[in-house]
Amino acid sequence: MGRRLAALEARAGVTLLQKTPHGYVPTPAGEAAKLEAERMEAAALAAERAITGRDVRPEGEVRLTTVESFAAEVLLPIIAEFRERYPGIAVTLITDRRTLSLSAREADLAVRLARPRGAEILIRRLGTLAFGLYAAEGYLAGHRAPGPEHDGAGHQLILMEEDAPLYPEVVFLAQRFPRAEIGLRSNSRYVHLAACAAGLGIACLANYLAVGSGLMRLPGDPPTRELWLAQHRDTRHTLRIRLLADALAAGIRRAVATSGPEER
Repeated sequence: MGRRLAALEARAGVTLLQKTPHGYVPTPAGEAAKLEAERMEAAALAAERAITGRDVRPEGEVRLTTVESFAAEVLLPIIAEFRERYPGIAVTLITDRRTLSLSAREADLAVRLARPRGAEILIRRLGTLAFGLYAAEGYLAGHRAPGPEHDGAGHQLILMEEDAPLYPEVVFLAQRFPRAEIGLRSNSRYVHLAACAAGLGIACLANYLAVGSGLMRLPGDPPTRELWLAQHRDTRHTLRIRLLADALAAGIRRAVATSGPEER
């Protein structure tokens, strides 16, 4: 990359990047070149989406992105059933904390827990994702189950990392028990589940994770999260993408209708 950049600067007779104590920064000429490169990239991606949108065959790859635990617990059974019906359509499932770009074709479909934005994005609301406050039976044997007015004194909480986004259900847990100590922090929902089962404290878990785990549900109603299915407008007529989108919408609506366990 350095050699190519040097050759480009030599041909153009300008300096595109300037070295500073904090790294390289673009010069005015570099900014202009970057703008033109971004325009070229946008045009190439638009052409790719236009070509893809005319594909009417039930075969090829569809790239789907969402969060890991939802992918593993909810989406995989849906995808397995879909693959039986459409063996020619290969699904690539990407679980990434980053929000992948549909416009840049980083993914074809996205299941998100917040309403997607963008004039070029088509969205479907799939329902709400319910959460609950959970603890292991062994933990509750040594820590009396907190009542509706309990401030959490003497209890431990399982929370996200301090620099993690402010997920409303995790904020609710911390505010619900302001005097509780922190038993564990992790950015993994699976670690939250395992830590809760191991007796490390109270966790706020999605019901699709907690149901069937043997955990006890505590009083409290964490905020729900909306579930959305998103795709780029240019791919709405691509058969393989449309077929998977319809299967996901129907399957997810059935899955999230499952209620959680009774409170203790």
